[in-house]
Amino acid sequence: MRLALLTSGGDSPGMNAAIRAVVRQADALGVGILGVRRGFEGLIEGDWRDLRSRDCANILQRGGTILHTARCREWLDPAVRAKAHGALRAEGVQGLVIIGGDGSFRGAQALWEEHGMPCAGIPGTIDNDLPGTDLTLGFDTALNTAVEAIDRIRDTASSHERLFLVEVMGRHSGMIAVHTALACGAEAVLYPESESDHYEALLANLQASWARGKKASIIVVAEGDRLGSAYVVGERLRKEHNLDLRVVVLGHIQRGGSPSAMDRIWGSRWGAEAVRRLAAGSGAFYLGRLNGDLVAQPMEALLGPPPVPPAFLGELVPILSR
Repeated sequence: MRLALLTSGGDSPGMNAAIRAVVRQADALGVGILGVRRGFEGLIEGDWRDLRSRDCANILQRGGTILHTARCREWLDPAVRAKAHGALRAEGVQGLVIIGGDGSFRGAQALWEEHGMPCAGIPGTIDNDLPGTDLTLGFDTALNTAVEAIDRIRDTASSHERLFLVEVMGRHSGMIAVHTALACGAEAVLYPESESDHYEALLANLQASWARGKKASIIVVAEGDRLGSAYVVGERLRKEHNLDLRVVVLGHIQRGGSPSAMDRIWGSRWGAEAVRRLAAGSGAFYLGRLNGDLVAQPMEALLGPPPVPPAFLGELVPILSR
């Protein structure tokens, strides 16, 4: 048996742990692995080579992905997918392991529905926004990276008795923002799914904090918040309330760096499980974790609503920052 392996979409810490597990579990089962570079783009171009156990030496602790990644609009064309499928079959490939997020899994699902290519998805996205799993690869590392950065910012905020707005990743999801705000003791958090009146609630939290004698404050802002970016919110606060504040955008540092132990462990478990299930004849599925257990979901589960941050976590942020 021979399987193809690729990483797609945004990189996330732990992808290399999953790659390593896929290759070495395959080796243990006598299954060949064709490593595809640059995601679906490489699949279209035939940019691949055989991967063996020694190719994965010393990558467990590395961030990013040794297979590289890309976003590929060409994959939306059914004719392009048909051509790529033919090339894979010519190489003797009988299944595909894809490490990525929602868009990547939908691309794999198309191969299954149109050409019967079995596909195993490993949830690799720092946003933690896939239905059917309470954890995705890279979220834990990204969260810890953001918390560590804000801990450092807090020192300066306290020294200068100043307000800081810190923007974290999350164009459509507030998972990173809410968990970061709670973990670093922020005074407020702004995120897309919040049902409260953002701006008025923000002002109320800050004023209550100042009334209690706090001189320094941290506001965590998800990049996709409906009020706008941290710069937009900061400018409004300056103009309307004459506040002395600073804005920090953490940006892509949240994607990089050595993966946490949690991301290494789950990347390893999911990688090995993906190979075992494909070797046993499974069709199209993606892996996840629910209530601490490893689970497999049919690709169709992607059509379900994406998870949102628990409302009680957002509500805890101003309470615990008193």
